[in-house]
Amino acid sequence: MKVRTALLLVVLIALTVFTVVNWSAFTTPTHLSLLVTTIEAPLGALMLILTAAVVVAFLVFVVYLQATTAREARRLTKELHSQRELADRAEASRFTELRSFIAQELTVLRAFSAEGDAKLASRVDTAEQALRTDIEHAGNTLAAYIGQLEHRLESSDTDRAEGDRH
Repeated sequence: MKVRTALLLVVLIALTVFTVVNWSAFTTPTHLSLLVTTIEAPLGALMLILTAAVVVAFLVFVVYLQATTAREARRLTKELHSQRELADRAEASRFTELRSFIAQELTVLRAFSAEGDAKLASRVDTAEQALRTDIEHAGNTLAAYIGQLEHRLESSDTDRAEGDRH
C-alpha cells in the first residue's frame, strides 16, 4: 500500500513539474470545435481541468467505496458478534440440557444400584439364614451320632462288665 501511495505521489509531482515548465503552452489559446460552435480557449488548461475533474470524481468514488466498505464491515462485525452470542447461548443451553440429562441418568443408575443392593442384601440374608439352618441341622445330626456312639459304647462297656462278672 505504501509503495502505491509513493508511486502515485511521484507521478503527481512529475505532472506538476511538467505543467509548471510548460505553462505557456498550456495557456496558449486555440480554436476548439464543440460540434455546434467553435470557441477559442487554451486547450492545455481545459484538458488539465478535465483531468483534475476526473481525478476528483475518482477520489470521491474511492472515498465513497471505502466508507461503504467500512459501514458494511461494521455491520458484519455486529452481526457476527450477535451470531457468536447466539451460538454461545445455544451451546450453554446444550450444556445445561446435557447436565440435566446426566443428572437424570445418574439418578436412575443410583436407584437401580440401590435396588440391586437391596436385592443382593436380601439374597445374602436368605443364604446366611439357610446356611445357619444347615449348620444347625448338621450340628444336631452330629450330636445325634455322637449320642448313639456314646450309647453303644456304654452298652458295650456294660455288656463286658456283666460278662466279666459271670
